[in-house]
Order: sequence, then C-alpha cells, then structure tokens
Amino acid sequence: METLRHIVLFIHLIGFATLFGSWAVQAFGGKKQITGLMTVGLTIAGVAGLALAAPWGLPTGASINYAKIGTKLVILLIIGALLGIGSARQKRGDSVPPVLFWGVGVLTAVNAGIAAIW
Repeated sequence: METLRHIVLFIHLIGFATLFGSWAVQAFGGKKQITGLMTVGLTIAGVAGLALAAPWGLPTGASINYAKIGTKLVILLIIGALLGIGSARQKRGDSVPPVLFWGVGVLTAVNAGIAAIW
C-alpha cells in the first residue's frame, strides 16, 4: 500500500511540475497568457492531492495534518479561480492582468513551499 501512495505522490508532483513549468515558460519566454496545460497540471495535482489526503497507506504511527491539507486546498481553489478568470478574459480577446498571471505562479510556488516546509 505504501508503494501505491508513493506512486500517487509522484503523479501529484508531475501535476505540480506541469502547472509551474507551463507558467514559467509563459512568464519568462512567452506572452504571459493562461494555457490549457496549466489547467491540466492543476487538475492532475488536485486529484492526486485529494487522493493523498485520504488516510490510506500511511506508515505506522503517522498522522494526517488536516490544517496543512486545508490550506493547500484553499490555495489550489484560488489558483483554479485565477486560471478560470484569465482564460475567460483571453477568450473575450482581452489580455490577462499581470496581477492575475503572476498570482498563479506565486501561489503555485507557495503551495509547493507549504508541502515541503510545513
């Protein structure tokens, strides 16, 4: 069971890497727009993160930090909202506001930091 949990963690990290990597490509070499790959990465990271939040396959004596999971979930929902708002603006022909675009990257990095440090 622990092996399955590690596989889900690996998938979760792939989702984060996809979201942050596609954002970084746009931030440092692209047009600073929201891409479909960002949404795919967010979805992968979110689904795998929810699977990791379930109390299965934990080592003996380990407990789940529900405050950390809740914080990361709120940040994930905010990132999803920013991606949705940015995508809607792009479809109307408007540009994505810089605060919205940079917010996606900063919040994604904060979410990774919470996972690693907390």
